[in-house]
Amino acid sequence: MKPVVKQPAKQAFALFETDLGQVAIAWSERGLTRLILPEKNEQAMRMRLEDAHAQESEPTPAVRDAILRVTRHLSGTADDFAGVELDLDGVPPFHARVYRAALGVPSGTTTTYGGLAETMNAPGSQRAIGQALGRNPLAVIVPCHRVLAANGGAGGFSAFGGLTTKSKLLLLEERAASGLLPSRVPFDTEGAARDLAALDPELGKLIALIGPPRLRVRPAMSLFEALAESIVYQQLTGKAASTIYARVRFAVRPFDAPNLARTRDARLRAAGLSAGKVLALRDLARLTLAGELPDLAGLSEMSDEAIKTSLTRVRGIGSWTVDMILLFRLGRPDVWPVGDYGVRKGFALAFQRRKGVDEGELPDEEEMTERSLRWRPYRSLVAWYLWRRTDLAAPPTSLA
Repeated sequence: MKPVVKQPAKQAFALFETDLGQVAIAWSERGLTRLILPEKNEQAMRMRLEDAHAQESEPTPAVRDAILRVTRHLSGTADDFAGVELDLDGVPPFHARVYRAALGVPSGTTTTYGGLAETMNAPGSQRAIGQALGRNPLAVIVPCHRVLAANGGAGGFSAFGGLTTKSKLLLLEERAASGLLPSRVPFDTEGAARDLAALDPELGKLIALIGPPRLRVRPAMSLFEALAESIVYQQLTGKAASTIYARVRFAVRPFDAPNLARTRDARLRAAGLSAGKVLALRDLARLTLAGELPDLAGLSEMSDEAIKTSLTRVRGIGSWTVDMILLFRLGRPDVWPVGDYGVRKGFALAFQRRKGVDEGELPDEEEMTERSLRWRPYRSLVAWYLWRRTDLAAPPTSLA
């Protein structure tokens, strides 16, 4: 059973938080009219809703249910949104046909513009289908992100963030289809936070400021995927790295070692990779195909030091990258990424060194390591709190 398409009246809207960011939902008395993925800021989102003459209102029970389902979907629990009523009044008839066809593409899979044209019995309509999907008013629920170009390329995506957002949605759904859901790390983080606060009153102030720990393990379908992502992200800002990683995943589909090995350098460079990162990914693919790297299950049986020895054989993989694997993929409790800029800056801010931070001075690794000894065996959690302290120091996003 797929979402029921109906037709509208006056529109209302509500904003709600998801793992992807703030999302907007609009509805009429006949069903949902819009679902807007995160914009640059809240003001931009409200402007789009006001342009649609919608007024902020308390969600109806049916809309509250839709909000819950969208929130769960964007956290990694796939939903086909069966039974959700959609109001497509005012949408051109051909666009409505395209959206109905897109509703039939299951989560965790993709099709092409040509494939959708075949489903609709509308040969030669790929361009018109692309235009319709570019105006999709109900992102995620009408899954236009699952439609790719014929050559496996990304195709278009009109939501804010473009290709990066499209890649995030597809990756989330692929992981959900594989049974991989984000989870808390495998130790009692709240109990550890209480113990740390008792051991170190200054750290306790930071824990009270940030609140309960929300450290989570990020799933990966393979060690290859986890290491490839780490290589791409090295020495880049988060936004630039996520954009390039999205392009790489679209250039190599399915994203695995055999396909990467077959992908031409020019295609990888066109995705935004440096020559050095192309070489690193090639080395990762070679070692993976040769069976010279453990799998994720094998890593869970190895010590932290043994994992570092194994993974740093890959070109471009150093101690920092392995620390991120240990902390965010395996949930190891006592990882101390002392060379990480965010951890160093958070350390300085948390322990009364504001003036030095403002002047670009950060504590040295020896000082940080010495103080960290009292936090064992929960230094992973301390690192998480120090990252959050650094986030607090960042200037707020402008609404201008």
